[in-house]
Amino acid sequence: MNSTQRVLIVEDEPLIAMMLEDFLDVLGKNAVATADSVASALAAIGEAEIDAAILDVNLRGGEKSTAIAEALASKNIPFVFASGGSGDSVDERFRDRPMLQKPFTMDGVERALAAL
Repeated sequence: MNSTQRVLIVEDEPLIAMMLEDFLDVLGKNAVATADSVASALAAIGEAEIDAAILDVNLRGGEKSTAIAEALASKNIPFVFASGGSGDSVDERFRDRPMLQKPFTMDGVERALAAL
């Protein structure tokens, strides 16, 4: 069964989120949900069928995506972190996860999802 990979996007910048949605579309993947906060991401995890996720490390208002990573890990859903920085702000428990560097490229997104 070759179903389309369903990806949750957690990104607080609307233009970047839309760009990721476009990249996923071109790559033949389905952006099942886009969230811009911990609360909306956790709601999406509870409601949507998700195969993978792209998590912006730092969200608006000083929120970190750690709680989202914990929820995904508890459901064995693979994810990559996205960051414009070095990844130092990623919780130690998740430093072994793939890191997608900003600014995003389609190749980078494709490689990060393939690494899952």
